[in-house]
Amino acid sequence: MRVLAAMSGGVDSAVAAARAVDAGHDVTGVHLALARNPQTYRTGARGCCTLEDSRDARRAADVIAIPFYVWDMADEFHSSVVDDFVAEYAAGRTPNPCLRCNEKIKFAAVLDRAIALGFDAVVTGHHARLGADGLLRRSVDLAKDQSYVLAVLTREQLDRSMFPLGDTTKAGVREEAAARGLAVADKPDSHDICFIADGDTRGFLAERLGEAPGDIVDTSGAVLGRHQGAFAFTVGQRRGLDLRVPAPDGRPRYVLSITPVTNTVTVGPLEALEVSTVVADRPVWTGGPLPSGPVEAHLQLRAHGETVPGVVTVEGGSLNAELGRPVRGVAAGQALVAYRPDPQGDVVLGSATISSAR
Repeated sequence: MRVLAAMSGGVDSAVAAARAVDAGHDVTGVHLALARNPQTYRTGARGCCTLEDSRDARRAADVIAIPFYVWDMADEFHSSVVDDFVAEYAAGRTPNPCLRCNEKIKFAAVLDRAIALGFDAVVTGHHARLGADGLLRRSVDLAKDQSYVLAVLTREQLDRSMFPLGDTTKAGVREEAAARGLAVADKPDSHDICFIADGDTRGFLAERLGEAPGDIVDTSGAVLGRHQGAFAFTVGQRRGLDLRVPAPDGRPRYVLSITPVTNTVTVGPLEALEVSTVVADRPVWTGGPLPSGPVEAHLQLRAHGETVPGVVTVEGGSLNAELGRPVRGVAAGQALVAYRPDPQGDVVLGSATISSAR
């Protein structure tokens, strides 16, 4: 097959491209230039969108001996990921920009362009597996598993995707990269948000949304303090509240909800964070036919969170989940991913974006 290898400049995508060559595919490497000004994005080991990363990807392609190109997708990235990130926080939600990047850039814009150019599939270095049945499964390296951020992909997108690293631990990938002579073998993983250069998410949002002072209240509506922008908070947060009125019982309080309409942040005790029902919209179901009734599943409610047993029902444009036990800190804007326990590794059934919880 003619395969387009998305090469970020990291060790995972380099080894994935090399494995695609070993498998006999006609592979072309491409690096996505996502920053309008690369100097404003994270640099060195902390980024995935920098000039340094582009050079690392090119050097890896030279070692693997495949053609290599750079695609400028800065405008698409800014509108689909950065602008979405800001808009979600302004609406009182907590987005996952990596998930949105996979959905809108790596497996939408890139895949569409690849198909238009005659490629059969896109290969990436994500740690996840596609079984012979085409179903998306967790990686064997659960600490590095990325199936959660890939669960937004449609059946058609998965059919055109390749994840060669799902059967290998991260340590194994690095060993293989070193054996292949790839200079990125010891390059640290990227982390945090690539488009926030200094890691100051609050400052990034304040610069774009402006300071917007408002009240911090308890569940009765009593004012306990002030904030400079509700976008600086997320459900479950404890630090940075600066409350002027202590709790009667002396216990710490946590963010329970954010209401943009009134520009208020509501806080309360830890147990008030517990929810047992979650409603999510924009469901994507890839684990077989769309269910006509309740389905038992393991549910993951945040990128690095544990799963909880539950029952999901998909009706129209909504997914409803009844959790087997209460969970704390469920934030609107995050993804709910349903997994089916499987002897060969958890299978992704579907996902949706959390809109509310109670």
